[in-house]
Amino acid sequence: MPDPFPPIEFPSEIVDLKYPLMRLRQAFDGKGVVRIVAIGSSSTAGRTDVVPYPYRLEMYLRQYVKDVLHRTDIRIDVLNRGIGGQEANEELGRFETDIFPDDPELVIWQVGTNAVFHNDQYDVDVVAGNIRKGLAQLRARGFEVVVMDPQYTTKMLWDDRADLSDRMVRLIREAANDAGVSLFQRWALMRHWHVQNNVSFEQLIDVTDPDKLHQSDWSTMQVSLALKDVIVKAAGLTA
Repeated sequence: MPDPFPPIEFPSEIVDLKYPLMRLRQAFDGKGVVRIVAIGSSSTAGRTDVVPYPYRLEMYLRQYVKDVLHRTDIRIDVLNRGIGGQEANEELGRFETDIFPDDPELVIWQVGTNAVFHNDQYDVDVVAGNIRKGLAQLRARGFEVVVMDPQYTTKMLWDDRADLSDRMVRLIREAANDAGVSLFQRWALMRHWHVQNNVSFEQLIDVTDPDKLHQSDWSTMQVSLALKDVIVKAAGLTA
């Protein structure tokens, strides 16, 4: 059995967001509900008994606001707009219904996994083009955005998927840079845990998943904690 709690690192050069989250910070000058919309595929929507990152992120941010900032007049809602199996091609069409009406302070767009996993259904260049279109739409409406790239799991490294994964990660990074939005490097972070911290794939992956694609409850928790930390830092929400 793997160690249930292997020691891991959260290197700042990997996890830190490139741009400050000023709209999120400004929301804390008021009172009431601060909204974050999380859009994506099964990593966002959740599956089986693994609690997905949006619900964890909401809990961690609420705890931080209450216990560290001592703000009882602010509530953070992380709205889960994930649909399993989708990619940027489909998610782009949901912006009008699943993002814009809520006018969130922050949009987190988890993207790129299904372009690799379902490589018989998607062209990564078309997906990358739709990521660029989506980021342009979000930026044109004044939203702050964090893009989350794919998970570093066994299925993403099998057969011809390893090179395709690297390419998808690079295309997402380039799209984020060109759009002037921050990238949360889930791929590089999980790879660091595996390569540098000796965390096994058995620990990173949901062992009940026959596809060996989805993250375990433990690694999802760690990614959620890392995301909470960098959002707090980028928004300047320190005590």
